[in-house]
Amino acid sequence: MNDSRYIGRFAPTPSGFLHFGSLVAALASWLDARAVDGRWLLRMEDTDPPREMPGARDAILQTLERYGLEWDGEVVFQSQRHEAYAAVVERLFSMGLAYACTCSRKQLEGHNGIYPGFCRNAGHVREGAAIRLRVPELIYRFNDRVQGPFEQHLGREVGDFVIQRRDGLYAYQLAVVLDDAWQGVTDIVRGADLLDNTPRQLYLQELLGFSQPRYLHIPLIVQPDGHKLGKSYRSPPLEADQATPLLLRALRALGQRTDPALVNASPAEVLAVARRHWQPEHIARQLTVPEADLH
Repeated sequence: MNDSRYIGRFAPTPSGFLHFGSLVAALASWLDARAVDGRWLLRMEDTDPPREMPGARDAILQTLERYGLEWDGEVVFQSQRHEAYAAVVERLFSMGLAYACTCSRKQLEGHNGIYPGFCRNAGHVREGAAIRLRVPELIYRFNDRVQGPFEQHLGREVGDFVIQRRDGLYAYQLAVVLDDAWQGVTDIVRGADLLDNTPRQLYLQELLGFSQPRYLHIPLIVQPDGHKLGKSYRSPPLEADQATPLLLRALRALGQRTDPALVNASPAEVLAVARRHWQPEHIARQLTVPEADLH
């Protein structure tokens, strides 16, 4: 199947270097797009300057290039999209679909991460407050290409969620929905840690009149202690001279067959074979994969 209308994307956060877990996500996203001759876009999710690591942006781009994961078009930086985010927050607020929230973390303790609605009808002014989106008492459901059917009752399981933080920075949920729609993304391939974020994004898409993309959530690579590989756990950055063995290991993490003859191949050769034989239905239908199983 060729689908030149397919538009995928990889959207790393420059809070650290790419690690093996990010490579698996990038590879899955790249292969899913390239296997059908689709486009693969790169977006830097740099909406949180305090968490950014100096030099991480350039290092991420260089690593992707060295591993043969080439993208289409210009890299989009969310830090340059603030006007678009501000306009939507203003629109939702003026329509009464969003409101100002002054709750502190301490006030929200003991609510298991579900917003209890303290500020919902308080009429606070926006200055110095977070902005929350009112959610309906409805179930949002979708069919994930790997994980299968998923549903969540937004009112009971999430509550009104933040779209702009108290410090003025824009929330991931808002930025990701606006940018995916703006870039025409048709397919989202990402880690299973974001599976339960998806219903919030479906609601925002519906509210703003956007079409719903297809979703594919891959299992997270986890360390022996159960923590996901990530920047906060000092997961080792990807080394340029390890591209071929790590790409082959990433393919195994995605349930794809690897030819032993590719051990001495270049990254481009590994990717060319993987692209021809990409079978997303072989990805394990589970939320995590232990890193130790992939050696």
